[in-house]
Amino acid sequence: MKKTLKFSTHFLLFFLLSIISVSSYAASPLGNWKTIDDVTGNVKSIVRIEGSASNLTGTVVKLYPGAMTICSECSGNLKDKQILGMTVISGLKQNADEPNEWSGGTIMDPKTGKTYHCTITVSADGSKLNVRGYIGFSLLGRTQTWIKVSGK
Repeated sequence: MKKTLKFSTHFLLFFLLSIISVSSYAASPLGNWKTIDDVTGNVKSIVRIEGSASNLTGTVVKLYPGAMTICSECSGNLKDKQILGMTVISGLKQNADEPNEWSGGTIMDPKTGKTYHCTITVSADGSKLNVRGYIGFSLLGRTQTWIKVSGK
């Protein structure tokens, strides 16, 4: 009887620790993500997100046919530059309270040349990335869902 009780206690403890470990796991935003056009639903580009918990950046690494190639609406040193290779996300930091969320950075829309505050949230399974760009308050913005690209 003591052996069974001891085994049950150890098993229960192991089970609870496993649940805590899995629930605190944060899906990673690192990797390549397909961006989808809001109007047509077509894939526009692939953005590679790199960095660390304290600074994520996103760079356009592939453009699909029909996507803009030149940032004609951009200002400053990005005016009329190639979108391919352009850093469009910068300065995101992982939120301590929400391990699947990064905020505090910016995102630039090459279509308009405008820069917005940015928050990204990775789905629990790591397959989708909700990218929210906004001005001032998060309520005043829009969210796109990007799809994880598997492999290279």
